[in-house]
Amino acid sequence: MTSIELSNNNPARIRATAIVIGVLKKGDGITLAPGSKAVGTAYGRTLTRALTSLGATGDAGQVTRIPKAGSVASAVVIAVGLGDAVPAAEGLRRAAGNAVRAAAGMDSVALALPATSDDELRAVTEGALFGAYAFTTYRKNSAKAHKSPVKAVTVATPLAQEKDAAAVVIEVKTVAKSLILVRDLINTAPSDLAPADFANTAVSACRSLKLDIEVLDDAALAKGKYGGLLGVGMGSVNPPRLVRIAYRHPKAKRHIAFVGKGITFDSGGISIKPAANMDAMKSDMSGAAAVLGALTAIGRLKPEVNVTGYMAMAENMPSGSAQRPSDVITIRGGRTVEVLNTDAEGRLVLADAIVRAGEDKPDTIVDVATLTGAAVVALGNKTSGIMANDDDFRSHVHAVATSVGEQMWPMMLPPELRSSMDSKVADIANIGDRLGGMQVAGLFLKEFVPDGVTWAHLDIAGPAFNEGEAFGYTPKGGTGAAMRTLVALAAAAAQD
Repeated sequence: MTSIELSNNNPARIRATAIVIGVLKKGDGITLAPGSKAVGTAYGRTLTRALTSLGATGDAGQVTRIPKAGSVASAVVIAVGLGDAVPAAEGLRRAAGNAVRAAAGMDSVALALPATSDDELRAVTEGALFGAYAFTTYRKNSAKAHKSPVKAVTVATPLAQEKDAAAVVIEVKTVAKSLILVRDLINTAPSDLAPADFANTAVSACRSLKLDIEVLDDAALAKGKYGGLLGVGMGSVNPPRLVRIAYRHPKAKRHIAFVGKGITFDSGGISIKPAANMDAMKSDMSGAAAVLGALTAIGRLKPEVNVTGYMAMAENMPSGSAQRPSDVITIRGGRTVEVLNTDAEGRLVLADAIVRAGEDKPDTIVDVATLTGAAVVALGNKTSGIMANDDDFRSHVHAVATSVGEQMWPMMLPPELRSSMDSKVADIANIGDRLGGMQVAGLFLKEFVPDGVTWAHLDIAGPAFNEGEAFGYTPKGGTGAAMRTLVALAAAAAQD
């Protein structure tokens, strides 16, 4: 992971391969943002003029490079646009991420962006570390053709010597370490991440953190009557797993449960998906990866709350042993489900895990899943949907997600859609109306939430896997969507 430190030195004198400055739009030109003016003074009066001649406009996210001049110690000046005014935290996060990504291949970068408050410092530090990411596991002969992430980042800030600032950096580094784990898992080839492999990785990640971890294999799942996991996993030579991770704090007054969908590859089963873009279905375990990442971060941060994570892992494949459309399965707890479409499998494994989570008597359950294509149709590929059985809690999740820079949007669960899942032969069918499919899936999951337990469902189908170009601090491939929201929800529960 990229190293990071704080400095209260004049940023123009920090020796790094590149110094990053912020520029703002001003009329038809640009002006230097707070934090960057010392670099402008050291460079000379020509800096903004030179940047403008190279096309710098101050537009948010725009990156412009220029060689050093004057008494600037760094070899290169990288200007990143901030827009019309110093942005709020998410804007600073994205600016730092853009700049650090643009500096890939360099040994060191100093950031002279606005960082005069703990919130600004947190945002700049997060953007830098989240943006300094590359997945290189499978790059062998081609490794030299791809630039490595920046090795070291220095953030110039007047807060450098303050204890609160040091605590911010420690927390950000902790979250970044877990986010890297999540992204790496999502990007791993499915041949290397069958459910057993995924479970073993979870055990390894939790071993040193004093987290209790339990892995149920297919025999234990059969004994426990986990019909959703067993049904989805029937078609694969790689049997399913359910992983339970428990973090406990002696002063905890609240207990929150996180449940993650962990389909290590989703072919659709017998209701097979189209071949186009099926390669991205290695990311269908993003929800479970987010839960694992959240629990490892929580295990290091130690908030005063009890948290239990459940990772429901299976591989959804077509074969002679695969479950068939019209099969009826029994979810843990006894409710029967008619499987009308084997590609609506995520809700089946989540149902098992939600029931199991309820047996631990949490105050709150939050599940996270790349669940429906309908979520992408409704919200696009950068926004997750939030559904819940409590309006206030849905609003709370939205506020927490927004505070950490994760785009989510509250969605209704219209009760009239429930009847579309009425089955002629079982308690419920696994699909209903095609229109409103995101909410139909949410209503299905709601059926398995214990009475009296507050619940939210996060459909991260859009932002979990970025098939477009990298932007801000978001890379191509696995993004780690929802992990930071889960960590922040645990922190909020600890403060209640």
